[in-house]
Amino acid sequence: MTTFELIDAEATTRLGQAIAPLLEPGESVLLYGPLGMGKSTLARGLIRALTSPDEDVPSPTFTLVQFYESDPPIAHFDLYRLSRPEEAFEIGLDEALDEGCALIEWPERLGEDPGHMLGTDRLSITIAEDGEGRLASVIGAGAWEAKLKELHV
Repeated sequence: MTTFELIDAEATTRLGQAIAPLLEPGESVLLYGPLGMGKSTLARGLIRALTSPDEDVPSPTFTLVQFYESDPPIAHFDLYRLSRPEEAFEIGLDEALDEGCALIEWPERLGEDPGHMLGTDRLSITIAEDGEGRLASVIGAGAWEAKLKELHV
């Protein structure tokens, strides 16, 4: 596990920007943490690094998923409102991973072991309060075990 101090929203954005160039098709980034911890800020930084700095990146709280044309293509999921893990497939999780990457807020909605739905190559980030800022605890699985060593913010 690696940790990053996120002293402000800009630091959170930079973490997302640092992850973006390391993403490959079939991989997922899982964002854990209570409401207001900066998951959407990190997601916005990552997506804008893959698309353009002025890309409109709304939170998919009500739409559940937003797809972005980038290299690789990325889908931003907010699973907070899911009642069953299988619903993730109904909104396109498997297609997103077949064609590109998935960025998932509230991955705990996929069950205790999201790996069975996502495959082996994933990055899990838990954001928690740390004094006046936040602390991001990052764990890589599969290909991300080695990539985590390349992650510099």
